[in-house]
Amino acid sequence: MKYSQLFGKTTRDDSKGATLTSHKLLFRGGFIRESTAGRYYLLPIGLKVHQKIQSMIKEEMDKAGAQEMLSPVLHPISLWKETNRATSVGFELMRVKDRSETEFVLGGTAEEMLVDLVRKFQISYKDLPFHLYQFSTKFRDELRARGGLLRVREFVMKDGYSFHATEEDFKKEYEKMKQTYSTIFKRLGLKTIIVESDNGYIGGEYCHEFVVESEAGESKFFVTEDGSYAAHEEVAKFRFEEVNDDEDEKPIEEVEGSGIIGVEELAKYLKIPVEKTTKTILFEDEKGNVIAAAVRGGLDINEVKLMRVAKIHALKLATLETVKKVTRADVGYAGLLNLPKEVRVFMDESMKGRRNFEMGANRTNFHTINVNFGRDLEEPATFYDIKLAKEGYISPNGKELVAKRGIEVGNIFQLGFHYSSQMKGACFVDEQGKEQPYYMGCYGIGLGRTMAAIVEISHDDKGIVWPSSVAPFDVHLVGLDLDDKTVKAAAEEAYAKLSDQGVDVLFDDRSDRAGVKFADADLIGIPLRIVVSKKTVGEGKLEVKWRTKEASQLVSSQELPTILNLLQ
Repeated sequence: MKYSQLFGKTTRDDSKGATLTSHKLLFRGGFIRESTAGRYYLLPIGLKVHQKIQSMIKEEMDKAGAQEMLSPVLHPISLWKETNRATSVGFELMRVKDRSETEFVLGGTAEEMLVDLVRKFQISYKDLPFHLYQFSTKFRDELRARGGLLRVREFVMKDGYSFHATEEDFKKEYEKMKQTYSTIFKRLGLKTIIVESDNGYIGGEYCHEFVVESEAGESKFFVTEDGSYAAHEEVAKFRFEEVNDDEDEKPIEEVEGSGIIGVEELAKYLKIPVEKTTKTILFEDEKGNVIAAAVRGGLDINEVKLMRVAKIHALKLATLETVKKVTRADVGYAGLLNLPKEVRVFMDESMKGRRNFEMGANRTNFHTINVNFGRDLEEPATFYDIKLAKEGYISPNGKELVAKRGIEVGNIFQLGFHYSSQMKGACFVDEQGKEQPYYMGCYGIGLGRTMAAIVEISHDDKGIVWPSSVAPFDVHLVGLDLDDKTVKAAAEEAYAKLSDQGVDVLFDDRSDRAGVKFADADLIGIPLRIVVSKKTVGEGKLEVKWRTKEASQLVSSQELPTILNLLQ
């Protein structure tokens, strides 16, 4: 490709509102342009990178035995209603109607579509397992689209779905995909951390994100220094000192503490350890039901963990009015004593084994001390893990947790029987001739996010530094002194020879100054730059410079094939 003919040139200006490095460099390098908020054009060289990422993913997925297909973009909303996801997903569905008033949603994920496809066939145990995947456009009506390609409303995803007769068989595919994804990201030049994560409303123990460590990312996770434990902040577990309190029960009483709300200040005021205080917070779910969550003082409540144990889709802090109605007190004085029966109560495992502890009195300015299970408060049948992990806490394997940020580029998780049990006819015939729901897994990679992640971790102050595996071109051929006919002929000859050898070349044939051309080459980030100029022609050589090196070197045309082999 001759640069003079390329659609989408470089610019020295940043996209309006761009804050992340990947957003700025992809815009300035001529890879992307915004259409509307959260929707991007991939310009010719941007699409080349995107296609190389897709090709690499396809190679590894096919090697793992998965089969590529393609489903429609418009999903009949009737399918989403079968699984109760039409109103319960964590993102806003985009809905449309055709001329016959049939309602569809623009696919955000494709579980229902793939299950609907598979149930159209007479599947037996002999057909299982199989894994279907696709590269398709997904739509998410995000509240705030930002960060260039990292948080968008329309994007291409590789999403795959595996179908199994048993959970044990699914586990084999899960481990295979773990390895396959690791290989994919390694080939793309990305070092990923496999992080335990939240499986949303589906639940289950099998759910991992592949995260690239970067301050630009929205994923917050904890990892030990040796990497033996890594978990998203939403699910991270940690060790805590259990209480085995054997002191005698004391008389319960209410103590006035006007304006004293924080547990540290309260503990000091009451002259008790912080661990004796209780943090009680009231929430409301998506239906307006009130939930009370309690944790030992000094710890915080993890709202995602709470959502999972409560089996709800959304959670928000209770309004001031709701708190007043439920507790008959101002915010800050809530406790678990004498709450209305309709309030759902969840206690963290840190509450277990306590004696003579404090909690809000459900009376403005008052706190109750010397609360005891059995006598004052019914002990729950189950204590839950609803604690929030923090940096410095100790992981389940005894190592200190370190907080990190990163970009999620892929995820794998179990679907189990969730969809096959809700969608009628989603089953296979077992060896005894009985119908059984199939067990499913789900596997996704966001191509645009992956592209942006590569730029976030592979750039310098001059521009992008593409790994050769995904670079838009193999070689950036720069012609200088092109007003000289001899030099121009030599540059054209080099372009033709390289192209004939199967080398993908971007030939800068413009008449601009050398500084402009070199700056553009650094910004675009192609791994190898070759310069043809009066100097090189006079010496019968070519000037070669790797994007990652400071110095260039003069080589003969005979030496060039050896250098080009390094790009493979």
